[in-house]
Amino acid sequence: MLLQSIDWIIIAIFFTVLLTIGYLASKNASRSAADFFVSGRSMPWWLLGVSMVATTFSCDTPNLVTDMVRQNGVAANWLWWAFLLTGMLTVFIYAKLWNRSKVMTDLEFYEIRYSGKTAAFLRGFRAIYLGFFFNVMVIASVSLAFIKIAAVMLGLSPSIALIIAAVVVVFYSGLGGLKSILYTDLFQFSMAMIGAFGAAWYVTQSPDIGGLSGLFSHPEVSTKLSLIPDFRQTDLFLSILIVPLAVQWWAAWYPGAEPGGGGYIAQRMLSAKSEKHAIGATLLFNFFHYALRPWPWIIVGLASIIIFPDIASLREAFPNVPKQFIQNDFAYPAMLSIYLPAGFLGLVVASLIAAFMSTVASQINWGSSYMVNDFYARFINKDATEKQKVLVGRISTVGLMFFSVILALVLQNALQAFQYMLMLGAGTGLIYILRWFWWRINAFTELSAMVAAGIFSLSFIVIENFILVNDGTGMVSAFGIGFSMIYWNIIKFVGVVLLTTIVWLLVTFLTPPASDETLRSFYTRIRPGGPGWKNVVDKAQAEGITLIKNEDLKWDVPTGILCMLLGCVAVYSVLFSTGMFLYGRSSTGLFFLITAIISSFLLFKTWNKLRTS
Repeated sequence: MLLQSIDWIIIAIFFTVLLTIGYLASKNASRSAADFFVSGRSMPWWLLGVSMVATTFSCDTPNLVTDMVRQNGVAANWLWWAFLLTGMLTVFIYAKLWNRSKVMTDLEFYEIRYSGKTAAFLRGFRAIYLGFFFNVMVIASVSLAFIKIAAVMLGLSPSIALIIAAVVVVFYSGLGGLKSILYTDLFQFSMAMIGAFGAAWYVTQSPDIGGLSGLFSHPEVSTKLSLIPDFRQTDLFLSILIVPLAVQWWAAWYPGAEPGGGGYIAQRMLSAKSEKHAIGATLLFNFFHYALRPWPWIIVGLASIIIFPDIASLREAFPNVPKQFIQNDFAYPAMLSIYLPAGFLGLVVASLIAAFMSTVASQINWGSSYMVNDFYARFINKDATEKQKVLVGRISTVGLMFFSVILALVLQNALQAFQYMLMLGAGTGLIYILRWFWWRINAFTELSAMVAAGIFSLSFIVIENFILVNDGTGMVSAFGIGFSMIYWNIIKFVGVVLLTTIVWLLVTFLTPPASDETLRSFYTRIRPGGPGWKNVVDKAQAEGITLIKNEDLKWDVPTGILCMLLGCVAVYSVLFSTGMFLYGRSSTGLFFLITAIISSFLLFKTWNKLRTS
């Protein structure tokens, strides 16, 4: 369905409101780098939480969910649902620690936790690696989804669509920094949620689907409804559920779900006005991200199976779209273009543009914060004025957007980018969890893990392309031994995690720890507590230096872990309860709802015992 005049009017109003909000929120953004990148550390929890979830809700997210659902059913979402464990760990353990650090970026952490030239090198290298190369890949994958939406719904060429959206994003994010992004995120997330729920309703009410009952009873859909993969399909059961829950959530580094917090999530926590606001923001984010948003996308993804049973049917329906862009993830925008009426189609298109812009704006602000604070001001111009830092930040914003648009034209689907990024971060996650609580972790630990993960990932990719024989049916073989491609993906991921972990553990014990001065300064500043710092505390005590204050005597990490577990039970129960009620299984839905209420009550009682300021 082509956009009508009313749709274009709605989209125009959206852009006008967005730019107005961005401009009004931009006041004082140019005063200093702290104002530009962390909003003067004065933001409330509700605004930061909404901004976090708006950033993770990009236009590629429903495409990714649709891809998973079409291939392996609803249970395939455990590939990202498992990251709730990471999220809740960040809420109750790491949010307050990040807020105490008072750094401007999470990379600045390296030089308050580690010592020497290696720490400085690690900070600079990560600034380029994450701030530019990795960030460009993330933005490109988001831009790829926008290309597909634009091709189906706007009838625009990929280059024109991206240029228009990129100019708008660069304008308001470069003008007002993080503060503009936070307030535009609030507007964009509201639009995105209205669009997502409305789209699911219109699609299911169409005669082709026949409502939720018609959808869930359809023979092609009914086999894909289980929330837990069939354990009789061992390869899928392991890859979709066991590996994500047992390994992936703590072992892999992935933007928005970093073990121990990091990236733009850390940036929001560092912008909070207090530790309590940092915790509240991340808790709100995890509830919205995992319990509120998934079902509208899942419903549309399931409905697409009825209308477009395979990729060939999608390509037949959209002959004017380049074949390289039509994969399973293309089904989401395809369904919306067919079933949404004039007026609401414009609103949904605007909401998807909003999702795209909120993610890209956050990514480029986060990336440029690395380029400015952790590279330019640290190594190029140590005497840079605040105005110079803001100027370089704006230039970085433009550069990141430019290269991301170019890369977006090379990628083919959202799941492809998701899997690449998981592999590149495999095996490094445990370091980001332990470095706060184990004094022995050092700069060489992180550097070796990063290098090892890259080498081992590349090695498995070489094996996959030059040694494995793929027969095109989902089976591969090597040296006469055959197995499924799913098993190979498990071997590949777990192999990288295991080998990378062995390397960084060996390097940790073979290299010296950070200096006593650095370790003591870090302990005093962060107050992590626990047995992992006993050697540092005892050595200082022997030298007549007291590191532990009265409030640090009670280590509250065990309480935080209990809160994490209760939080996971509460959010998963809300997620499952919603699904059961949608499926028409009221008794099971009621059971999960009661579980959610009880676990939430216990969570808030336990949360009060955590030490925060």
